[in-house]
Amino acid sequence: MGIIIKDLGLLINAMLIATPPLLLAALGSCFSERSGVVNIGIEGMMTIGAFVGSVVAYYTGNGWFGFFCGGLAGAAFGVLHAVACVSFGADQTISGTAVNFIAPGLAIFLCKAMFDNSSDSPALETASKLPKMFNGIFPAGSFGYNVLSTYSAAYLSFLLVLVIWFVFYKTRFGMRLRAVGEHPKACETLGINVFRIRYICVILSGFLAGLGGAYVTLATVSQFRPNVIVGQGFIAISAVIFGKFTPQGTLKACLLFGFCNGLKSLLGANNIVSPYLISMIPYVVTILALIFFVGKSRVPAANGKPYLKAK
Repeated sequence: MGIIIKDLGLLINAMLIATPPLLLAALGSCFSERSGVVNIGIEGMMTIGAFVGSVVAYYTGNGWFGFFCGGLAGAAFGVLHAVACVSFGADQTISGTAVNFIAPGLAIFLCKAMFDNSSDSPALETASKLPKMFNGIFPAGSFGYNVLSTYSAAYLSFLLVLVIWFVFYKTRFGMRLRAVGEHPKACETLGINVFRIRYICVILSGFLAGLGGAYVTLATVSQFRPNVIVGQGFIAISAVIFGKFTPQGTLKACLLFGFCNGLKSLLGANNIVSPYLISMIPYVVTILALIFFVGKSRVPAANGKPYLKAK
């Protein structure tokens, strides 16, 4: 019985570690998608956020500052995506694909330039990473320690779901955001600045994606590597579709995918199944979720359509 409880605690702990980066990136995608702009550049924004977050934390020794700077790096690419898609009406899929090529390439180039031609950044010391909550309150290895003594940023990401739900459905900005995604021309006739709202949302999506990437290097792997994100940005986008473009639905989807990542970590540590089969779990579940649920998700009406202000 004790072994089962311990394994359950480890599984929940692994899920709580794997879910926040997906959740942060997915919440950012919610902003962009609901405003009517497709952002498939989440993967690239997470990668540049992961690099900047680890490097800033390495040089400053402050995990929270690195976390914030990772978000700013993602926001910078959000600005580029917004300029291309909102101001110039470029194809949003092509622009997002360009971000997915440019951001990781820039991260690897800067990493090699800064760290003696190495594509990996130096490993972070514990003091330079994001802090954990409730450390020392529960005995090490206990169920309470495994479940509750996780990173502070993880709790922040779950709290953010409530904040974004309130913004979407209980504020004037949220009402305008959703209206801009559905009927941008009607909003323009009412005096709503469609360009400004879409700019804000796309930049926010980049900022949150950058935070998600920084979480990976500041909490999970402790350094930047070229394959550190490994498709998490695309899983986050899938979570948004699976969650029907709502913060609460996205949370449920991210918990499912986070559980699959946690299961992968737990099974991999016990060597029960081939590691190659185990590594497929999150991606297989993502594909199955899209197959069975994407048809039931209602995409915002103006999503993906370029909008140019009437002259």
